[in-house]
Amino acid sequence: MNRAADVAIAGAGLVLTSPLLAAAALAIKLEDRGPVVYRQSRVGKDGVDFDVLKLRTMVVGAETMGAGFAVDQGDRRITRVGRVLRRTSIDELPQLWNILRGDMSVIGPRPTLRYQVEQYDEEQRRRLEVRPGLTGWAQVHGRASLPWAKRIELDVEYVERRSPKLDLEILLRTPLALFRGTYRGAAGGWRDKAS
Repeated sequence: MNRAADVAIAGAGLVLTSPLLAAAALAIKLEDRGPVVYRQSRVGKDGVDFDVLKLRTMVVGAETMGAGFAVDQGDRRITRVGRVLRRTSIDELPQLWNILRGDMSVIGPRPTLRYQVEQYDEEQRRRLEVRPGLTGWAQVHGRASLPWAKRIELDVEYVERRSPKLDLEILLRTPLALFRGTYRGAAGGWRDKAS
């Protein structure tokens, strides 16, 4: 998608979802005293780091507990409010601000962590040729339930095939994808390096 479309979609999205964001923020604060917004350094276009924004769905300091950066279904680090936010993908809405700032696009590969990027081979690094997206080709094919290597393969396929027609297909398929595959499946996730 071009930058003008990204700004228009993200701006409209923030306006339309602002009551939902406010309600979610209040629910997070009522359950827990930690911050409402969670920031995490991710790798964007051309390998540049940026802070991705999410509504906090886990206990403070979750990265140092349990599965670390991975999140499994039934993960005890997820708060009660966080379960709802994750199930509905409402926790991702602050990334509309990342899109307005130019860190992300509406459509593209999901941004990953630096330690993951450092293990990419030359072909996998092609996913860094475009801005990371709120949704993408791998997202509409199974999200986190897919093996890690398959997700990257789909992201590289998107980089090679990207077009307005493909972007429209991804946008149309995203609503159905929102409600499935938000957690690592038996074969999914970063830790399954054999996949």
